[in-house]
Amino acid sequence: MAVRDVETRQGRRTPLVAAPTPSPRRRLYERLRTDPLHTVVTVALDAVAAVVAVAVAVIWAHLAGVEDVATWLPWLFVPLVIVILASRSMYRRSLRRNFLDELGPLQTTVALAALLTLLAMLLFGDQPRPGAALVRIWLCAAVLMPAARLGRAMVQRYLRKRYKSAAATLIIGNGRIAHQLMSRMAELPEYGLRPVGIIDVAPPRFEIVGADDAGFDDVPYLGRPEDLAEIATAAGAEELIVSFSEMSEDSLTATVRVAHDLGMRVWVVPRVFDAVGARARIEHLGGVPLLVLPQVNPRGWQFTVKHGMDRGLTGLGLLVISPIFLTLALLVKLSSPGPIFFKQQRVGRDGQVFDCLKFRSMRPPKASDAQFELKEGAAPGGVEGVDRRTRIGKLMRATSLDELPQLLNVLRGDMSLVGPRPERPEFVALFDMQIRRYGERHRVKAGVTGWAQVHGLRGQTSIADRAEWDNYYIENWSLLLDIKILALTALTVLHRAE
Repeated sequence: MAVRDVETRQGRRTPLVAAPTPSPRRRLYERLRTDPLHTVVTVALDAVAAVVAVAVAVIWAHLAGVEDVATWLPWLFVPLVIVILASRSMYRRSLRRNFLDELGPLQTTVALAALLTLLAMLLFGDQPRPGAALVRIWLCAAVLMPAARLGRAMVQRYLRKRYKSAAATLIIGNGRIAHQLMSRMAELPEYGLRPVGIIDVAPPRFEIVGADDAGFDDVPYLGRPEDLAEIATAAGAEELIVSFSEMSEDSLTATVRVAHDLGMRVWVVPRVFDAVGARARIEHLGGVPLLVLPQVNPRGWQFTVKHGMDRGLTGLGLLVISPIFLTLALLVKLSSPGPIFFKQQRVGRDGQVFDCLKFRSMRPPKASDAQFELKEGAAPGGVEGVDRRTRIGKLMRATSLDELPQLLNVLRGDMSLVGPRPERPEFVALFDMQIRRYGERHRVKAGVTGWAQVHGLRGQTSIADRAEWDNYYIENWSLLLDIKILALTALTVLHRAE
């Protein structure tokens, strides 16, 4: 988000206080993002997928000669799977529920519903082999129900990007975090939030301007929190984010009550948000809620298991891809004079320097090559200065195949499969002074891929954004998150290779 002063006729700098623009009548795809329609559609999709799964399984069993499957008992699977999904909060509207996040709970729910249906068939049915029918129901549902969820996620993502289907959002507060939230809304339309105004106890000294490339108009200061009802109604706001503000606790609580009365969803940025991970939970001491923050220990047994799995999977992976690895090595050797591997010092865990390996993708430099200058605020990487890439080098960089030798770094223990990408020592010293929380990235081993990279932060992109995503990864680390990042990395490489 850019920030600019506003001049008055007297020459003084004062904030712009704008009246909210009335929201037009919402279209159907805009109403789909709010309850009850959102939940109704999601439940309907799951129910249809479950019904189709049972129907296909019954026909399949009949064709296979399974006796007495055309009874009402197999159809118990449909209400059971819906009830179990609801009990696991799978119909709760979340800010962004990724398909990969839904896949695990969905598959365990399908398996549990199938087991309960089998139990009912054993107790109340007279089929000689009920398991034969239930296995087919389980297999069909394990494919069709995730497919329905994937289709819903793809349609939702398309609507949010193609038609800018985002919920109008008001933000309380005007500090750095409020600006950061609005930047993320502009950069990540898949979250489905669109800032329409700021409210706070006092007007800001600056007008906050939306990102032009995201198609946002100016995000104005709309007034004080006590006017929330009028502001939200006029702006058609659906969401309220409570950032850091000078408001008293009593005033904030009253404002949240008003927002709930208006049917708005309310999000609160906690004070120690840097330390709040996905596993944080709420407990109560009397009537006072306490946010419990689980400890993340990069030297604990969990990370020891992670590093052991890294080496085991890497060794197996190198054996599988050895023909590709050796072919690329030969092509690099034949492309131009020089070694096969390019070694460069990088900083890993606890500031330890190691030699990071890549396939050499460039010819040797010439005296006539221009010097490279790094853009302010951007990370080094990509093509720096004169493009000296060989033909095979361009292909490897386009598909990230030049980074395959870093698997050898993983075997040596210098790196992990997943973690923050390592940087050169001279840049680490610079960024550590300039970028907030940059040094905290070095609590864990550097990775071949990372949470920042699967979100598009590769090459000469914002180093501050990378630090934010990398620290999120550390605070929320789990083996499942590593698997998710590896899956997203594979999809990203395949997409870029197209």
